[in-house]
Amino acid sequence: MSDAAPKARQRLDKWLWFARVAKTRTLAARLVSEGFVRINGLRCDTPHKALADGDVVTIALEQAVRVLRVLAPGARRGPYEEARLLYDDLSPPKEPAPHLLQATRDAGSGRPTKKQRRDVMHFEQGD
Repeated sequence: MSDAAPKARQRLDKWLWFARVAKTRTLAARLVSEGFVRINGLRCDTPHKALADGDVVTIALEQAVRVLRVLAPGARRGPYEEARLLYDDLSPPKEPAPHLLQATRDAGSGRPTKKQRRDVMHFEQGD
């Protein structure tokens, strides 16, 4: 006999809602059924799929891709601090968008010349 206890399992849509990935359970089910969620690299399209500890969930959201390792099933939808204990975030670090980078100048270097202003304008426009 092994001492390994059976892993606790929970519905995927419910876990996404408890982990605060989706605002409502209906939206969590829609994310899954529309094919935006993968479990351990395999596409999942049924919201009732059972998750266990150690599963890796990949979610394609509007502006980012989140990769989460399931640490525990949820008991309730609590505050963020409680939801954060349900997963380990494996997502790659976000890089700032190129259009948000700003040209910088040394402090105290005076007003920019016309050429320097044109250079900054070209930099900001991406020329």
